[in-house]
Amino acid sequence: MNNMPELKIGVVAVSRDCFPESLSVSRREALMKAYKEKYGEEHIYECPICIVESEIHMVQALEDIKKAGCNALVVYLGNFGPEISETLLAKHFDGPKMFVAAAEESGNNLIQGRGDAYCGMLNASYNLKLRNIKAYIPEYPVGTADDIAKMIADFVPVARAVIGVSNLKIITFGPRPQDFFACNAPIKGLYELGVEIEENSELDLLVSFKEHENDPRIPEVCADMAKEMGEGKYYADLNVKMAQFELTLLDWAEAHKGARKYVAFADKCWPAFPSQFGFEPCYVNSRLVSRGIPVSCEVDIYGALSEYIGLCISNDAVTLLDINNSVPQYIYDEDIKGKYDYKLTDTFMGFHCGNTPACKMCDSRAVKYQLIQHRLLEPAGSEPDFTRGTLEGDIAASDITFYRLQCNSEGELVSYVAEGEVLDVPTRSFGGIGIFAIKEMGRFYRHVLIEGNYPHHGAVMFGHYGKAFYEVVKFLGLDVKKIGYNQPAGVRYPTENPWG
Repeated sequence: MNNMPELKIGVVAVSRDCFPESLSVSRREALMKAYKEKYGEEHIYECPICIVESEIHMVQALEDIKKAGCNALVVYLGNFGPEISETLLAKHFDGPKMFVAAAEESGNNLIQGRGDAYCGMLNASYNLKLRNIKAYIPEYPVGTADDIAKMIADFVPVARAVIGVSNLKIITFGPRPQDFFACNAPIKGLYELGVEIEENSELDLLVSFKEHENDPRIPEVCADMAKEMGEGKYYADLNVKMAQFELTLLDWAEAHKGARKYVAFADKCWPAFPSQFGFEPCYVNSRLVSRGIPVSCEVDIYGALSEYIGLCISNDAVTLLDINNSVPQYIYDEDIKGKYDYKLTDTFMGFHCGNTPACKMCDSRAVKYQLIQHRLLEPAGSEPDFTRGTLEGDIAASDITFYRLQCNSEGELVSYVAEGEVLDVPTRSFGGIGIFAIKEMGRFYRHVLIEGNYPHHGAVMFGHYGKAFYEVVKFLGLDVKKIGYNQPAGVRYPTENPWG
């Protein structure tokens, strides 16, 4: 299942009629050459029409990029640019758009070869606001062909995520578990973002699961599970049931996405699930995430949304974890202090039962049983039975981005993001778990996560993608004051006591 947008960016050059059109055209050609040499030509299209102070040109360019299948737009001011037609192009284009401007190229050609795009960018921004048009504008949107090519490359994950969210359906099964009020966030925020939601009961899922018994595709899925995990790393007697469940979810996604192109799941995975299905769903959930279909735990709809955004940004597997427990002093002293540049309060353990994809875990990972559920649901002293099915082990060392998009109890969309890493340090614990380190995490924990009343789940991208995530949520309409991040040492949070 293709569950993320395939991006095609249309580049349209614009020109003010009192400036040489040839300047915009030659600069556009240089930009395209620079981009293709560095990033390839598969997902970018050069519109041959240069808009010169003309609504007719605008219509022609719009029709051309639509015909080419473009779903994202770059308006390139090769010179000052036409205020009306360039903003009308952005208004009528259905998809994310970006505005950038050409830098001057030569001190020997500042008479006939001067474009004044630096000035024109100001007028473009003014006119975008006049028409209430959202556009992505880089931090410094003026540059050479090579500079602008890099800016477009930075725009790619932003555009992919924005398109994905606008075509997403989140499918849920069951209400949140009892006492998990943090997962019971208002749906209204999803609609504000353009996301659809389909709510089902656990019984609906169980009925569909039973209908997939003896599905002829099960042996193939079982073989793939065995290959993925390796000998001795799974319960052979569980594979049939887990394969049956995987096919149930995949078929449900195809049958229920309706008018939407992409899906994510949010499932109630305990306490009734294991006793009725006969296993824990975690390993199957991890497999779907690794294939581009997020499945969040505990009916966390905004966790599912956050995961999906992360998939689109990173074009890679993600996970959803509890911001779970502190790192003991002795582990810090033995394995972190003097080896890594972090304080004890910069570290914490990210954990969940077993939903992190195998490709993001250490080689020792294996399908095991959920210890907490075993204590809760199965007889004391018994061998694990239906609480088996979690993917457990230490999460592999990696750069990470820890983030979340949430609708709070007041119905406001809020978000946070912080970059850090998973340390190459044994956790000595159970579940899918890793030791995370984020600079000034202690203060971030107190003055963003606690102060902002965020739930315990955080999404994880494996790499540093804070810049892209920030731009995505800003493009989606969040007030920048509602986007929290980890302040560096010496920069005080508004709620932070100045005396410590």
